[in-house]
Amino acid sequence: MISQERNAQFPNCRSASEPSSAVHWFSDELLYWTDQPPGGVAVETECAFWTPQCYQKRPFLSAEEVRRTFAKMMLSRAKPAVGGEPPQTNKRKKKGRKIPKLEELLSQRDFTGAITLLEFKHYVGEQEEDTNLWIGYCAFHLGDYKRALEEYETATKEENCNPEVWVNLACTYFFLGMYKQAEAAGFKAPKSRLQNRLLFHLAHKFNDEKKLMNFHQNLQDITEDQLSLASIHYMRSHYQEAIAIYKRILRDNREYLALNVYVALCYYKLDYYDVSQAVLAVYLQQIPDSTIALNLKACNHFRLYNGKAAEAELKSLMDNAPSSFEFAKELIRHNLVVFRGGEGALQVLPPLVDVIPEARLNLVIYYLRQDDVQEAYNLIKDLEPTTPQEYILKGVVNAALGQEMGSRDHMKIAQQFFQLVGGSASECDTIPGRQCMASCFFLLKQFDDVLIYLNSFKSYFCNDDIFNFNYAQAKAATGNTSEGEEVFLLIQNKKLKNDYVYLSWLARCYIMNKKPRLAWELYLKMETSGESVSLLQLIANDCYKMGQFYYSAKAFDVLERLDPNPEYWEGKKGACVGIFQMILAGREPKETLREVLHLLRSTGNTQVEYIIRIMKKWAKENRVPV
Repeated sequence: MISQERNAQFPNCRSASEPSSAVHWFSDELLYWTDQPPGGVAVETECAFWTPQCYQKRPFLSAEEVRRTFAKMMLSRAKPAVGGEPPQTNKRKKKGRKIPKLEELLSQRDFTGAITLLEFKHYVGEQEEDTNLWIGYCAFHLGDYKRALEEYETATKEENCNPEVWVNLACTYFFLGMYKQAEAAGFKAPKSRLQNRLLFHLAHKFNDEKKLMNFHQNLQDITEDQLSLASIHYMRSHYQEAIAIYKRILRDNREYLALNVYVALCYYKLDYYDVSQAVLAVYLQQIPDSTIALNLKACNHFRLYNGKAAEAELKSLMDNAPSSFEFAKELIRHNLVVFRGGEGALQVLPPLVDVIPEARLNLVIYYLRQDDVQEAYNLIKDLEPTTPQEYILKGVVNAALGQEMGSRDHMKIAQQFFQLVGGSASECDTIPGRQCMASCFFLLKQFDDVLIYLNSFKSYFCNDDIFNFNYAQAKAATGNTSEGEEVFLLIQNKKLKNDYVYLSWLARCYIMNKKPRLAWELYLKMETSGESVSLLQLIANDCYKMGQFYYSAKAFDVLERLDPNPEYWEGKKGACVGIFQMILAGREPKETLREVLHLLRSTGNTQVEYIIRIMKKWAKENRVPV
C-alpha cells in the first residue's frame, strides 16, 4: 500500500454514491527503487567459481584482487587455465628505464599494462608464447569480455588447441550472459573443479534443480568450492547460509579480508545496514579505495540516510578513480540514477537492462512514477520473479494496470503476488511483507483486515503521504470517517490532493461528518469534467442519505442542467421537499425557501407549479419574503 508517486485509481465505482478507491504501493523510504544495492548485487553475485591460485602464492588478497573478486564474486587466478608457467620476457632498456616482465605485471594485477606489453612485443616482433591466451586472460580480468571472447574463440580454432581453453571461453560466455554457449563450451573442456563450478552456476541460471544438485554433490570442502556454494546460497536468497560459510572460512583464514565484504553484502540483503557497515569497515581500514566496498558503503548510506549521503560516497570514489574503477563504471552510473531519485534514468538504464538485473526493475519503477503503466508492464511481463522484490514489483504493476484498465484479471494476479510475499515465512514479519498483506486485502476490499496490517507499522510512516492516503481510505471505508477526514487533511502532496479518489473520499468524509458545505466547495474548485460530474453525483446522493437536503438539491440541480435525466429531477424534487420540511420543523432558516423556489423554477416539469404554489402559500401565511 505504499508506492511510487503515481496515482493509480480504481475506475469509477458502480453507483454514483460510491467514491472510487485507489491503493498506492512502495514509498521512497521502503523500496525506493530496489531493495538490492542498486545494480551492484546482480553483477557481484556470480560468486567464486573462478578459482584463485593466488591463495597458494600470497598470504592475503590484495586490494586489486579484492576489487576483481568482489566485482564478479569470482576469485581470480594468477595464471590462465591453459596451464604452464608464465613465459619469461626479454630484458630491454630504454633511457635507463627497465621494461617490466609480464609476470611482474600479472602479480601486480596490472592487466592494462600487461595487454600493452603483449601488444607492443607483438608489434616489434617479439611475440610471447600463447600471446592471444594471455591477452584474453587480461581482458577477462579487466571486464572486457568481448575482447576476451575474440581471443579465446581464435585459440579454439587453432590446431593442437589446449583443451583447457574451453573452460576459459565458457567463463567468458557466462559473463556475457550467453549461458547456452557457456554450457556448450564448458562440456568441451576436460573435467575439473572449475568446470564443475561453472556448470553448477549454469544449472542455477537455467533453474535446473536436478543438474544443480548433481554438480552440488561434486563440490569439495575446499575454499573455492565452498565460496561457489555460498554464492548460490546468496543468489537463492539464503543469506544466513552464505554468511555461515563465509564466517567458517574467515575463522580459519583471517587474512582473507575480502570475505568481510561478502558478509557485509549478505547483511545488507537482510536489511541489517548498521551491521553491514560495521563488517565492511574492517575491510575498508585495510583497503580504503576499493571500488566495490565503497559502492556497498554508499548503498548502506542510501538506506540509512538519503540519496545525497550515498552520492557523496560515490563522488569521493569517482574523484580518486582507482585503477579498478573502469570495470565498475556501469554499476556506478546505475547507482547514481538511483541515488538522484531517477534523474537520467532514460539515458542510463535502458542499455543496462539484462546487464545489471536491477536496471530492469528500476526502469519499471521509473515508468510507474511517470504514469506510463503500459510501458512498465511491457518491461516486466515476461520476468519470472524469484525474489520478494520482483514479486512485489510485478504485483504493483499488475495492480496499477488493473486499476487503470478496470481489468479484474490483472487485479487478481496482483492480489496473488501480494499474498504470496506477505504470507511467506521470510517476509511475513517484515514491513514489506505486511504492506503486501495490506495491499492484498485492500484489493479484496476487506478494509478491517487492511487496518490490522497498516496499524502494525503506522508509527514508521506517520508523515508519509502515500501511507496516509491508503490509511485514510481504509478508515473511511470502515465507517470511521472522522479519523479518515483527519488523516486525509494531513496529506501535502499536490498530485494526490488533486486526484479524484482523494477528492471523492474527502467529500464523503465531510458529508458523513455533517460538513456538506466543505464537500460542495471541493466541487466548486474542480474544472468541468467527467470526474466533477461523478463528484456531484456522490454529493447529491450522500447528502440526501444524510438529510442534508440543501446541498443535495444544489447538486441535483446542476446534474439536471447537464443532463435532463428524470432521475435527477426526482432527486431534486425530493431534496427540495426535504428542505421545506426542515424549514417547517425549524431546523433550516426560513430564508432558504427563496433559493429552493429558484431551484424549482429552473425545471420545466409539470409538477413544479403545484409544489411552488404550496410553498408560496406557506411563505405568505408566515410572512416569509420569497
